[in-house]
Amino acid sequence: MLAGADSIDDMDLLRHGGMPALFGGIRAPSTPGTFLRSFTHGHVRQLDAAGSRLLAGLAGRVPGLIGAAGDRDTLAFIDVDDSVHEVHGYGKQAAGFGYTGVRGLNVQIAVTSTPVSAPMTTAARLRKGNTASASGSAGMLADAISSSRRAGVAGRILVRADSAYYRHDFTAAAARRGGWFSITTPMNPAVTSAIASIDEQAWTPIAYPHAVWDDDEHRWISDAEVAEVDFTAFTSRRKADHIDCRLVVRRVKRLQPRAADHAGQGELFATYRHHAFITNSTLSAVDADQRHRGHAVIEQVHAQLKNGPLAHLPSGSMRPTRRGWR
Repeated sequence: MLAGADSIDDMDLLRHGGMPALFGGIRAPSTPGTFLRSFTHGHVRQLDAAGSRLLAGLAGRVPGLIGAAGDRDTLAFIDVDDSVHEVHGYGKQAAGFGYTGVRGLNVQIAVTSTPVSAPMTTAARLRKGNTASASGSAGMLADAISSSRRAGVAGRILVRADSAYYRHDFTAAAARRGGWFSITTPMNPAVTSAIASIDEQAWTPIAYPHAVWDDDEHRWISDAEVAEVDFTAFTSRRKADHIDCRLVVRRVKRLQPRAADHAGQGELFATYRHHAFITNSTLSAVDADQRHRGHAVIEQVHAQLKNGPLAHLPSGSMRPTRRGWR
């Protein structure tokens, strides 16, 4: 598997001269599958620990694996997200219909990167297909931060996530370990009220060096405006759980629809779409917005995983345990 095997059949390569160097006898390719299916949740956690130590060892031997990791002035990013990987066949236990509407398994990962290094997976979970996106995310984030520190990350860590991870335990886990967080907010009444309180003169124009694709209006945009306001998150919880932070808002002007004869219409008043996130960083609003949009890097990691290591997801027995599914 370390050499890149992503299916049981790939393990047959070991029988062509390599098996005697590793084992005392010749084994069928299915033997590793039987071995993997015998794992308990405790074994999985041991494997997590081994993977964390392996990453730390590689970082110590491969310069630039996590670029400038030992520099306390370098900002590191931990991005967290999940994705549903479609599977087929009734033998795929724990497969279910998740938020994408397809039957699959849910893969949650955390990746660590710096401005000069590509993202490295520092924590991962394979879950039931219908698992909520942020379920167990606080614990996985703690593992990712520990693994990143073990791999040499010495500077400030900025944790980024989308609105599915806008929850107290995840946000508090980042702050409790001295990290900054940058988490997209849902447009709930508290957020919309805070946005409405922003003075019109507080908006700062920004221009994107490279155009950004807008999913809502299906067009490229190259300019927007940013503002911020003090905000207290999770006020529905007890007061001790409230988190004081900043609400940074990016607004993009809506395009005026064309008339029936396809002629442009005069603008009576401007309307905007707002994108907000909470952060406890000391970055300026413009810089915080730029850093937050960098969270999209994790989508590429998921795409690479689906076309590589996750191309052949396991079909073995996944039985419930006290702490979840294995």
